[in-house]
Parts: sequence; structure tokens; C-alpha cells
Amino acid sequence: MKALTWHGKRDVRVEEVPDPKLQDPTDAIIKVTSTAICGSDLHLYEIMGPFLTPGDILGHEPMGIVQEVGSQVTHIKPGDRVVIPFNISCGSCFMCSQGLQSQCETTQVHDHDKGAALFGYTMLYGAVPGGQAEYLRVPQAHYGPIKVSEEGPDEKFLFLSDIIPTAWQAVQYANVPDGGTLAVFGLGPVGQFSARIGKHLGYRVIGIELVPERRALVEKYGVETLDPSAVDDVPDALRQMTKGRGPDSVVDAVGMEAHGGVGNKLTKVAQAAAGLLPGPIARPVFETVGLDRLTALHQSLDAVRRGGTVSLSGVYGGSADPMPLMNMFDKQIQLRMGQCNVHRWVDDILPLVNDSSDPLGTLDLTTHTVPLAEAPSMYETFQKKQDGCIKVVLKP
Repeated sequence: MKALTWHGKRDVRVEEVPDPKLQDPTDAIIKVTSTAICGSDLHLYEIMGPFLTPGDILGHEPMGIVQEVGSQVTHIKPGDRVVIPFNISCGSCFMCSQGLQSQCETTQVHDHDKGAALFGYTMLYGAVPGGQAEYLRVPQAHYGPIKVSEEGPDEKFLFLSDIIPTAWQAVQYANVPDGGTLAVFGLGPVGQFSARIGKHLGYRVIGIELVPERRALVEKYGVETLDPSAVDDVPDALRQMTKGRGPDSVVDAVGMEAHGGVGNKLTKVAQAAAGLLPGPIARPVFETVGLDRLTALHQSLDAVRRGGTVSLSGVYGGSADPMPLMNMFDKQIQLRMGQCNVHRWVDDILPLVNDSSDPLGTLDLTTHTVPLAEAPSMYETFQKKQDGCIKVVLKP
């Protein structure tokens, strides 16, 4: 089959690789009909090379048609249309029973002291072959795959694999009071859905984003926007918009792709330098040194009102990043974060996805739909935010 494989920094290729096969009775094989490029895939494209091996298959936002199932897989069968959550979980361990499927004890990657295994996301999360491919082996398929309607385009359901549940969890973790104000830093795919979900739940939502196309898209859903390049101080501008207090809750949907001031430029240099080191030397650097560009996070902590909540959905990679703990303590800030527990939120989200009025705009996010063969060029376009690129869907 053809699959997108990693070969080095900014070097991904579509190649012929062996077809996947059933290995365990809880496996399934799906023929991938659509698979998306996620913003966190850009971390692999740019800086996470020390944890990848040439030939690794990327991608963790797939859906498709079931081809085969193992003997213990009974809730889906060949021919079913399914979405595959990005985290691999068993559904029956202690963590899964707590709604913490991203911490599944059956698939935790103990070698690296990480939570549940993920599709297509480095040795840190199990080095499981990903879904930017023609076919995908799905471990723990007795629980993971989400069966969806045979009607409607893939894009109606595809984002159940990651970004809609991630956005839903981000807003739930933000703990917005009734009638409150939610600020969303970053209006990429997760930020778009976080803002739209906030509006759907009845909050005032302010989106902070540099890219004009992203602001324009979210404004269609009644979201107020702020261009950070147009103000001297983003947190102060948000306070001016909220009676001097700041928003009740903030979602940071940026993570380590953030761009900003001098400190961020220095961190970018550190990231690049670490990426040039041999894997065994670079890995401890990434795991123990602060390597994130933290502008969005620090602005979120500054902007949120006293007693408010900051919810992190953006991925951060450094283990020793500086945090303004004195100010956080003084302001009595609640801070929540974590990898999304996809299955925990599916029952809440599916009625909205199935609603013919499309209240979350699932059909209004994809800006580029291309064959799998064009994936390498679309990684570059997406990373550079060129051509109005917000979300890329690949068709294997």
C-alpha cells in the first residue's frame, strides 16, 4: 500500500510499504477513505525527529471502511463505516472506566513513562503506524472505532477522530460560568471548534489569532476576534473588552507552534539546535529542558480573570518550561490540561455531528482536500500557513 512516511526534518514521502495484517484478536483492518493532517503532526515535521525512525507512518485522524476484524471484535464488521480515535484504549481498565482513555493502562507506553499509545506519533507513544495511508491496522478495535452513518461526506464525521473531541474537552475543562466569557488563543482547527462550541453552549467567545483568514472563518459563527498584531498588549486588550477583569476562562489552542517575541525566537533556535543532535543525545534535551515557545500560554495566564480557569489543548513538549507560579497562585488560577479522552465525549458530540443543520460547522473547516500523493507539499503549505490553509484532508 501507499503511506506517508517520515525521513527527517521537513522530509515526508509517500512510499510503498507492506499492507497491515491482523496481529491480535482485538485488531481490525480498515481501508482509509479520509485522513487529516493535524497541527500536532507539524511537531513531527519540524522538531520531534529524535523520537522518530525513518519510515515511520504518520497520521492520527483517519476514518474508513472496515475490511477485517479479529475474533474478539463484535461491535463492528466488514463494510461498516468507522472513525478511529487517535488514542488507542481498551475501554475496560481503571483509567478507561474513569473516562481517562488517554491514560489507558492497557496501552500505556511504560518505556517512556507516557500515557496511552497514539496512532502515528513517535516512539514516545508506542511507534504505532499511523493513518495517512491506504490501510490501517487498528489495535483495541473491540472498543476504539466509532461506527457512523453511511450517509454524508467523510468530513461530516472525520473530525470525531481528534479535533472536535479535543475542542470539546478544552471547553469543558475551561469551566466557563453561565453567561461567561471564553477567550480562545489560536484559531487553527482546534481553536476554531473550541470557539464554535463555546458559542453553541451560550458563552461570549473572543478568538485571538494573527491570520486574517482564520479570524474571518470563526467570525461567521458569531465569535468576536482580536488581532494580536494590532494591539500593544493582548492581555490588557482582553481586560478592556471584559470590564477590566479579563475573560472568565481561556483555552490555549496554540501549544508549541506559537510565535512571538524575543524569548520565543531564542527557543526556536534551541529547538532547531536540539533537532540537529543525534537521536540518543537529543531525546534527553527534549524531555528535560524547556523548549517551548510560551507566548500564548503566558498571555493566557495573564489575561484570565482572578479565580478563572485556563485550559490547555495545545501540545507543549518541554519538561522544564518556566511558569509564572507566583502570579498564578496570587490570581487563584485553575489550570487544566491533558490529551483528549475521545470516547468520553462522543455521546455528547455525535448528536451535533448528525444534526443536518451542522451547528459546529464540521463541513466548513476543510480548506484543502487532496490525494495522499500530495501530502508532502501540503505539510509545507500547512506549516507555513500559505494559501489560506486551515485544515487539510487527504484522500488515499
